[in-house]
Amino acid sequence: MNTPVSPLATPPAEVAGHNLLAGKKVVVTAAAGTGIGFATARRALMEGADVLVSDFHERRLGETVDTLRGEFGDRTVTSFVCDVSSTDQVDALVASAAEQLGRIDVMVNNAGLGGETPVADMTDEQWDRVLDITLNSTFRATRAALRYFRDAGHGGVLVNNASVLGWRAQRGQAHYAAAKAGVMALTRCSAVEAADHGVRINAVAPSIAKHPFLAKVTTDELLDELASREAYGRAAEVWEIAATIAMLASDYTTYLTGEIVSISSQRA
Repeated sequence: MNTPVSPLATPPAEVAGHNLLAGKKVVVTAAAGTGIGFATARRALMEGADVLVSDFHERRLGETVDTLRGEFGDRTVTSFVCDVSSTDQVDALVASAAEQLGRIDVMVNNAGLGGETPVADMTDEQWDRVLDITLNSTFRATRAALRYFRDAGHGGVLVNNASVLGWRAQRGQAHYAAAKAGVMALTRCSAVEAADHGVRINAVAPSIAKHPFLAKVTTDELLDELASREAYGRAAEVWEIAATIAMLASDYTTYLTGEIVSISSQRA
């Protein structure tokens, strides 16, 4: 029996901005390159925000700023080079963003590191690095942002990038899945505390968003197999992930906190 092809198997055209973040000051980590971070920074600009992008790769970060300024003209796009494995650098990122943008309204914690290694073959170093970049960095940024929002007294929003692997099993992904499950738990617990300061914290959990970076950490065959399991038979476009992040960052979701929003068309 032939499997029916979904009408949504062909990605839709990117939705235009609707000023969801008009006047907001937004910080996005791990924004250099072509992945979800870059797409999120671009979407924030499309929605009317001023944006600071951050990454540890200085050259690619500069190229990202040039690209965004080339598209959005004189809109505010600034940057800060930051290694999210360093507490001092993350704290400096938040301080610099507040100074460059005038204030911070939204922080998107996008930094993460994957890989594909069976548990029996995984070294301590592989485990520790994925947990540090993916989970510990989200903690560092959440802590720094919460301190800023608490002291500034004007509230704010954090959006973390988790993954459906925080719920689901996949071979070779124990370190990444454990880290993303930790991001989910951190999101829920920190949101309860953040409410005291008028701050909302939520997370997105994408299933698969295909972009060039993924080809460096896995195979085309696996990506095609994972995409085929989705109800639409395709991976998400990065703009589809970014649009959901923008919604969570906006005033359309003011009663939503401590939630993990799955971005997936995966069959149950």
